[in-house]
Amino acid sequence: MRHPSQPRQLGSQLGLVLAAFLFGVTFVIVKDAVQDVTPAAFITFRFALGTVVLAPFAVVSHRRASVRVDRATLLRAALPLGLVLCAGYFFQTVGLQYTSVSSSAFITGLFVVFTPLIEVGLRRRGLGPVTATAVVLAGIGLFFITGARPSLGEGEALTLGCAVTFAVQIVMLGVWAPRFHPLTLNTAQMAVLAVVSVPAVLVTGVGTLTARAIVAIAVTGVLCSAVAFTLQVRGQARVGATRSALVLSFEPVFAAATGYAVGKGLGALSALGATLILVAVIVEEGGATWLEGRRARRS
Repeated sequence: MRHPSQPRQLGSQLGLVLAAFLFGVTFVIVKDAVQDVTPAAFITFRFALGTVVLAPFAVVSHRRASVRVDRATLLRAALPLGLVLCAGYFFQTVGLQYTSVSSSAFITGLFVVFTPLIEVGLRRRGLGPVTATAVVLAGIGLFFITGARPSLGEGEALTLGCAVTFAVQIVMLGVWAPRFHPLTLNTAQMAVLAVVSVPAVLVTGVGTLTARAIVAIAVTGVLCSAVAFTLQVRGQARVGATRSALVLSFEPVFAAATGYAVGKGLGALSALGATLILVAVIVEEGGATWLEGRRARRS
């Protein structure tokens, strides 16, 4: 018998895939943009734009909500989420100045490994065999798809900090997302991020707002910050942190496909990596369903 929550979970997972797509196609344009504007300015403008675009929809959804959450409760969730997300994007965006797009995509994607490790530490119990297998497959796939051979230079070290920070944010979001409307929570965390990054702009300056920088800010501000993060918040309200991380590991798959579309090619190892990531998600989803069925039959 089909569980009544399965259609909603499927929709949430498809939303996470779309979020991964939107995140994945922007690595190249962000790297180009921060050659003109400072990372601090790019992050601030991007998330300020996302906040402005999303705010009217968040207000309407908040007014229509059957159960309203007071501002203090929302701030208690949005403040740590925004701070952690801000740290992650500073690590990633600054790191992109000192490493290749492929290395950045691979190292950022390691959040799929760090997320379950953080969950294990919090729950104080090990991963199940299905999830552990899926995580290992996804990690190997991430390495193959980018063809990365990461050393621990300045850019790589910063991006590794990004991967750990994103994993922390995914775990935190898994706790807070079910308690709020996705539009409300995402708007609040983006507003926090935009505000706390302003002092860094005052220190480093803006740089030069070229046409490609403005386009990158517009694309990432609307499609990634406003749309993709809302999809992630919505997805994590119904899907666990580790499974969300596995689905979001499609991000470098889409990054590689984008590289192929612009003529950078997709080698055999990249194709193998994409396949392994797909297999990892199938293993996690199918294995979890099989285990649930087995437990149901025993009971």
